[in-house]
Parts: sequence; structure tokens; C-alpha cells
Amino acid sequence: MIILIGYMGVGKSTIGNLLADRLKIPFVDLDKVIKMEYQKNISDLFSKGEIFFRSAEREVLLRILSGSTEIVLAVGGGTPCYYDNMNLLLEKGVVYYLRSSIPELVKRISVNKEERPLVAGIADDDLLEFVGKHLFERRQFYEKAQKVINANQPAEQLVNEIIENEKLT
Repeated sequence: MIILIGYMGVGKSTIGNLLADRLKIPFVDLDKVIKMEYQKNISDLFSKGEIFFRSAEREVLLRILSGSTEIVLAVGGGTPCYYDNMNLLLEKGVVYYLRSSIPELVKRISVNKEERPLVAGIADDDLLEFVGKHLFERRQFYEKAQKVINANQPAEQLVNEIIENEKLT
């Protein structure tokens, strides 16, 4: 199992899709599975409170991790930071932290900010500071990944780097 983690907007879903396609294995996007199972978008689930959302996320994650190991799994930006999710991910597969610069993350997040519950209400002028602070808080979890990849590169190059890493292990 190849597991992609990182901050929102870093490209986990895009990279996961491309990687799974190249490896000819299924791609699983945790947020999409949550949306499908709960028949609500992430913002609606978050509106019930972050604790409710994190509990639902955990439940779905446990089901996914108990299934096939021949998948590429992309998890939400906060997933590794709650419960003992990061330890579970590390036990189940090779975890790649897709790391990007704060200005690049802000640029990517700004495109569809309203669809992201954690930043939807934050003024554009405050987004850089918010992302920097939030990423600082989460970095301790992300840095536990077995592999760290620079996500400030073209998607195809990133996928090639992951595939090369997998050939070595």
C-alpha cells in the first residue's frame, strides 16, 4: 500500500490517481469514500463539528486499512494528526509526505477555498499566515512518513520519483 499524506492543496488526489494508473492498482481517496458513505460533502460533515468529522473519518479509514493492501491511498490533510492514525498508516504501507512550500500551498488553496471547510471563512490576506501556522502544527505528524517528496514539481515527475523509490524498497 502506498499512502499519500500532506497539507490540503498539495496534490494528493491528483498524484494518487496518476500513480495508481501507472501502477495499475486501485486509487482510494479517503475524502471521496467519506462523501460517498455519508452522502454529504466534507463541508457539510464539518458543519456538524470537527470532532464528528474526525470520528467519521477514522471509522472509514479503519475499514479501508482492513481491506486490500494493493492500493494507492490519499488521506485528508488532517487525517494523520488525529487519534493514532499516523501510526496505523505507517504500519499498513509506505507513507509519502508530499511537502510543498507555503506560498505554493496558498496559491493552490485559493483556487477553491470555499470548498475547504478549514479555510473557507479566512480572508485571502490572512491565508498565508493561517497555512504557515497550521502547517507548523501538523508538520510533526507529517515528518513521521517513511518518505518525503518535494511536491513543488510537475505531477508526472513526482509520480516517477515515487515509482523509483518503490523499486528500491
